[in-house]
Amino acid sequence: MRKFLFIFISVLLFGLAAYFAFIYYVPFSEGYRSGELIKFSRKGVLVKTWEGEISQGISGAQIFEFSVQDSEKEVIEKLKEYQGQYVKVTYKERYATFFWLGDTKYYIINVVQEKSPHFRQ
Repeated sequence: MRKFLFIFISVLLFGLAAYFAFIYYVPFSEGYRSGELIKFSRKGVLVKTWEGEISQGISGAQIFEFSVQDSEKEVIEKLKEYQGQYVKVTYKERYATFFWLGDTKYYIINVVQEKSPHFRQ
């Protein structure tokens, strides 16, 4: 009985570790989005995470919500600086998320400031 219990717990722990590794290291997709950065904040009760929103249309109906990991210090500083401006972000989409990483499945890995297509001269 002890041997069975040991094997069962070992398989269970290995399965959980494999699940967490898969979710964290294997991206579902990678891509780009652009729009006006309308919100960027650090929120949470027990675990603080960086969350933001980009408006992709004039009406505000198309909102792209994203998260930024704490390890992305340069991205965090750029997003703070570009608040209210038109930006292009590079993101990774994961299959799922963990509460300590962020609220969304979209994680920003790079950001650059761009000119708004609405006010071209």
